[in-house]
Order: sequence, then structure tokens, then C-alpha cells
Amino acid sequence: MSERRGSPPPAVEVPPAMKEAAVAGGRTRAPSVSVHAYAVHVPGADARETGGAAVPGESMCSAEEAQQVLGRKGLLMKEPATRLALCAVHRALGLPAGKLDGPLPLADRTAVVVSSNLGNLRTACAIAAAAGREDFRVVSPLETPNVSSNVIASTIALRYGFTGPNVMVCNGATSGLDAVRLGARLIRAGRAERVVVVGAEPEDEVARALAGSRDRRTYGGRDLPALRAAAACVVLGRAGAGGQDAGPRSAVLGDGGTLPPGARVPAGHRGLTFSPYGTADESDSVVDLTARLGETYGALGVLQVAAAAARIGRGDADGARVACGDAVEGYAWLDLDLDLAVAGDVIA
Repeated sequence: MSERRGSPPPAVEVPPAMKEAAVAGGRTRAPSVSVHAYAVHVPGADARETGGAAVPGESMCSAEEAQQVLGRKGLLMKEPATRLALCAVHRALGLPAGKLDGPLPLADRTAVVVSSNLGNLRTACAIAAAAGREDFRVVSPLETPNVSSNVIASTIALRYGFTGPNVMVCNGATSGLDAVRLGARLIRAGRAERVVVVGAEPEDEVARALAGSRDRRTYGGRDLPALRAAAACVVLGRAGAGGQDAGPRSAVLGDGGTLPPGARVPAGHRGLTFSPYGTADESDSVVDLTARLGETYGALGVLQVAAAAARIGRGDADGARVACGDAVEGYAWLDLDLDLAVAGDVIA
């Protein structure tokens, strides 16, 4: 379409998050980000093992039984990590069991960020081995999408109709918290109204073999914990804009950062710490999810944020520090606080 010289430029719709990042006195104020919803899906785990994030008495099915949550349609050739991730998202969104008939009402401008280091490893190894032994033509076209690690994030977006940015993070031991912090950046930058952040890992024989071969210095000489299939989801949005998703006590994301290998993880925040494996003994103020569940690797950071948000939501804490990583790959940490702007309305 051409424009006549001198005609005004077409109107551009500015996303609400960018409007909030208004310039005042030469400084830009980015919107605060809070946890609007969360869920964990760790087959066989109970509420204590998940740090209080799971619903007491709730049964979390295995990847092979994912139809109990998702319905039977759309699961053909889906890998275990993808199925667990979908279960966690389904629960976080509060949806009834079964496949959706159409996109969700809030799907527009919803981004997806997924953390997984081992999710498609078995498929990639199997296809490479089959092609090497015989010929690439023995590989099923239905299997090839699973060679891309982004298959988890893209499957979530396609199933629920999310139209925002779609990102996969495979960043080692800090991957889960890296995904949460990346999701917050998308909201602060105005790229998305809300972000579905997911961490998921399988426990198949190939994933177990690789996880078990990690450097013995990883956890300060401690035995490597067994790999545990797990998934978690946190839905991020602008603080105070949770609507029906956020409760009266929401967790708002605060300061965070990274630390190099060998560094000392900073002390707790507001008396509660979700610590990396082996860096502190468990107590009333320290929770080690790896000691309780096993190695959840790329899912750990998201599991920790979900557990911290659950405790803040129930009133068990007014804040927490979550930290994941190890002595070889380094650490990431993030503080969460009670959203006083929302809680104040209730208290008043």
C-alpha cells in the first residue's frame, strides 16, 4: 500500500507492557513481573517431595499415562519430556482433562519458554544410530520433528494456540532459572503479555547414562543423584494484572543473577532458601529439592520457583531465594517476594 507524500504515518498499536515502561525524568520503568499460576508434574512424587508445590493427594501420572490429563488425541509420537511438560502446563492453566477444542482466550501474545537438557536425547541418538546402520530412509517422518530440542516449546504453543515468542533453553544446570529470567525479560520488554515457562526432563536409559557420566566434582564429591522424570510450569505476567489466575498472595520476581563455578551461593532471602544440591543441609529455612526428588537437571529451577510461589501463596513465607546449578557449570539465583500491591488490597 502506497502513501501520499505528507500524509500521516499509520497508527501503531503499542503493547500495554511497553506503555507501562513509561519514561519519567529520563528513566524507563519496566513493569514488575509476578507468578500468576504454577503446577508441577512429577510422577510418583508427593507434596512434601515437591516442596509443597504439588496439591496434597493429587496423583501425577507417568508420561505413558498422559492421556489421563491431556486426552488421547495429539499424543502420537510425543516424547516423555514433551508429555510431562504438557501435563504441567495443562494443570497450571487449570484446564479440565482432555484436549482443547480451540485456542485459549488469553493465548494471544502469550510466549513459551522451555528448559530441558535431555528431553530429545534418546530420539536423536536412535535416529543417528539407525541412519548410520542402514539408511536415512528407515527414519519415520513422524520421528524427525523430535530431533529438534525445540519440539517441546513448539508443541506447547501449537496445542494451546500461544502466539508469542517461542524459546527453548538448553543451558545445563542453571537452565531452569535462566528460562524463568528470560520469560520475565520478554514481559518487561513488551514482547509478551504473559509467558508460560516450563522445565521438563525424562528418565529414559539414554538420559540416565548421560546424566550419570557428569563430572564427579559436580556436587563437591557427593554421589550423583539418580535422574528423575519431572516437569513444572509457572505462568508469568505483569504484577497486579493476574485477574482470575493470580491469588491474593502472589509472588513477584525480584533480583537475580549468575555465579561462576566454585562460587559460594548467597545466603537466603526472607528466611527461606531453595538451594542447589549439597550446598546446604535441609532445615526449616532450607529446601533441597534434588535431595528429595533426585536429579531434575533442566527442570529444577522451574520446580523451585513453583514451590516458592506455592509457599508464598499459602502464607508460609513472604519471600524466598531460589538457586540452582553446580560446582562445574556455575549457579543462577533469583529472589521472589510477596506482591504487596495485591496483598495490600486484601489486607486492607
